[in-house]
Amino acid sequence: MAVALLWCSAWAGAQPAAPPNIVLINMDDLGYGDTSAYGATTIKTPQIDRIAREGLRFTNGYATSATCTPSRFSMLTGKYAWRQEGTGVLPGNAALIIDPARTTLPALLRSAGYHTGVVGKWHLGLGGAGGPDWNQRISPGPNEIGFAYSFIMAATGDRVPTVYVEDGRVVGLDPKDPIRVDYEKPIGDWPTGKANPELLTTQRPSHGHDQTIVNGVSRIGYMTGGKAALWRDQDMADTFTRKAVSYIEQHQREPFFLYFATHDPHVPRVPHERFVGKSGMGPRGDAILQSDWSIGQLLDTLDRLKLAGNTLVIFTSDNGPVVDDGYVDQAVEKLGTHKPWGPLRGGKYSRFEAGTRVPFVVRWPARVRPGVSDALVSQVDLLASMAALVGKAVPSGEAPDSVNQLKALLGEDPKGRDHIVEHAGRFALRDGRWKYIEPSEGPRRNEQTNTELANDPAPQLYDLDADIGETKNLAAQQPERVKAMAARLVAIRQGRAGSPGAPKL
Repeated sequence: MAVALLWCSAWAGAQPAAPPNIVLINMDDLGYGDTSAYGATTIKTPQIDRIAREGLRFTNGYATSATCTPSRFSMLTGKYAWRQEGTGVLPGNAALIIDPARTTLPALLRSAGYHTGVVGKWHLGLGGAGGPDWNQRISPGPNEIGFAYSFIMAATGDRVPTVYVEDGRVVGLDPKDPIRVDYEKPIGDWPTGKANPELLTTQRPSHGHDQTIVNGVSRIGYMTGGKAALWRDQDMADTFTRKAVSYIEQHQREPFFLYFATHDPHVPRVPHERFVGKSGMGPRGDAILQSDWSIGQLLDTLDRLKLAGNTLVIFTSDNGPVVDDGYVDQAVEKLGTHKPWGPLRGGKYSRFEAGTRVPFVVRWPARVRPGVSDALVSQVDLLASMAALVGKAVPSGEAPDSVNQLKALLGEDPKGRDHIVEHAGRFALRDGRWKYIEPSEGPRRNEQTNTELANDPAPQLYDLDADIGETKNLAAQQPERVKAMAARLVAIRQGRAGSPGAPKL
């Protein structure tokens, strides 16, 4: 009753009589141009297209960082990951990097009467200092930062341990076969991709990824034990989808928040046999089709249970695309005319637009009118925006970079944010149509992934309205704008987003 009263008072006169369910779908390494909803023609994604057709598709939606751990941290905490040490891409045995005492998106929604669940990729660490003991109940983890239910993989498919964790316990673990994990030295006697390449039955590494072999794929890190708990990569999407559908079914009679984080199309790309060869683009394309199917299963469940009308679905990606990310899987050879980055420049790991500008769609039939929005929106603002949605105040000092952009997300504000900070080791700032990339040393291109990184010892300035592909550096022609944007970026980094001390242009 309390949450319903909050809803009515916060949205007096709105059509829905109850707070909406919230389903946040976060894909992994999906690029701006990877779906037919965003213009792809080589590949078709009918379920993602359905969300876009029935919802509001944003052309200027952003993750905060060009890699997964920091962007996920920012989305769940409302705090830029670069403000906290230790939030780079984590090994599979890292400790939890979110302080359980902090306000998080799931914790806030839980305080508003929502049941909260996470299914899929986590990659935010588990356990206390020193990392998890895989053979005991693992705490703290998702359940300690606001999720009432969790069914996750600890990190990524290319990192050990290759097991699922449900509410803090490894699924199917035989206590007589304890798990050990090490990221510094070999342990046990399991074969590795480096020493035993003849045992690689699924994919072989193109760079790195040559340590412990599980299911015919060599990974990052060393592992031994837990044989009964090991996943089969081909079944991962089915497993996560089944758990997500079950979660919706179990909580259909109460407001719920489901964070559904797919592994696809992250490496290793090992889709189920029924998807193999379906895209014509190799395992990466097949993995995208697999995720599209998974999303369709969730949408069909909402329809079947008559929940779709009052369910807010947010679809996005944790960062931009990468084609060769460590395995020989024909992703490059079979790319053809497909451009995962769309009209943008760069990709995962880059400060060019394709690193952090990602698919971003909001569907809520009871409230959001279908269409396209050019408003600037960022995943870091989900916490403050969802707080406004359910009538909860964000506690003072919490979510310091999250700004209430609910009106933009609902299509009632065509502008959204006035700036976007883009992060990939160093920083860039988008202010309206202008994009400033601060000077930096380092290689201009990641040779392993063939990604332009935007490193340059000179400042860069682009007019994104006229030059979405960032091809014409205007810094030399507009030194005053460069100076002002550089000063504003410094002010934002030293304070909070939108701080009064940040100079306006």
